[in-house]
Amino acid sequence: MTALLKLDHLQSFYGSAHILHGLGLHVNAGERVALIGRNGVGKTTVVNTILGLAQMKGGTIHFGNTPITRPRPYIAAQHGIVVVPQGRRIVANLTVEENLILGAAVGRKGPWNLAGIYRLFPILRERAHTPGTALSGGQQQMLAVGRALMANPSLILLDEPTEGLAPVIVDQLADIFQQVADQGTALLLIEQNLSLVVRVAHRFLAMAKGSVVAEGRVVNSPQGLHDIEEHVMV
Repeated sequence: MTALLKLDHLQSFYGSAHILHGLGLHVNAGERVALIGRNGVGKTTVVNTILGLAQMKGGTIHFGNTPITRPRPYIAAQHGIVVVPQGRRIVANLTVEENLILGAAVGRKGPWNLAGIYRLFPILRERAHTPGTALSGGQQQMLAVGRALMANPSLILLDEPTEGLAPVIVDQLADIFQQVADQGTALLLIEQNLSLVVRVAHRFLAMAKGSVVAEGRVVNSPQGLHDIEEHVMV
């Protein structure tokens, strides 16, 4: 099986700062994978390298069968890989609906359109003509997910999607991520909230010091949560 995304022996830098040290991971079609680890181990740098925002100085990136030598955000999107970024990055001068339409700019064909997003997130229909940045934090996260889905991706990278959100909103997002995955979209969930990880992911990768140091199946149980917590403490 050809992975949707494969990183092999990745070496990534910000200027002279060496962040990723030989990192490898892959995500296959339809998979739900969680990338976990303490703050500062390089999780977001994985996303930034895929998008070309961190400098790749060694290793390889493949989107499907295509080797990527100069990563850029639009290249990832063209290959069906989109990011829900940390901090959401809602475009301030656009309405909710305009932010969603922006997500479709890559022009990929697929099942997701405005009607489908509004069925998944009824609150976005209600607030369609409201400035995107006027939404609550939870609603902005829903908008960021909806914008990503408008690109009709094969894989969504979710970078700390529950950061700063109330537990009730986290529960709603967990249900939504499961619905999206059940419809066939693969997920790479980069997340500190391990209770969300055990609800959504099927496989985990644990990072320390810029590389993957452990991986395994996710079991949605108190013991499964405990096992994952031990890997975060590496």
